[in-house]
Amino acid sequence: MILSCEIAVKSVIPAIKATVVKEFVETYSLKQNQVAEILGISQSAVSKYTRQVNGHVIRVDNIEEIRPLINRVINLLVDGIPKGEEFIRLFFQTCTIIRREDLMCEFHQKTDFRIKMKGCSLCPTYIPFQNQKEKKKS
Repeated sequence: MILSCEIAVKSVIPAIKATVVKEFVETYSLKQNQVAEILGISQSAVSKYTRQVNGHVIRVDNIEEIRPLINRVINLLVDGIPKGEEFIRLFFQTCTIIRREDLMCEFHQKTDFRIKMKGCSLCPTYIPFQNQKEKKKS
């Protein structure tokens, strides 16, 4: 059985990276080696995202709710502060929206015939992000 988290690693994360790469190349007119350096990946990986070899199992760039999150991720990367709580929170929020929109379901069903899209409740519909301070207050 393939777990939802495996599906996320194989489809969601690459889709988000592909969207970020596309934005850097098209909007910021950066070269592949520049994008690779910013993202901490190889130029070859950037090329594969650009040519839609990787990161296009599911499409996330057309989800209106995700655009502002992707833009904030890009701004953090451009500013040189990609690590930290805000970056992680933005990534989790993006993944949560993707799960809520059932974008993983079709891919999941293709990888495991036992998964049925109708009535599936494997992926959480919403997981609010709480930092440690908020958890302690509760």
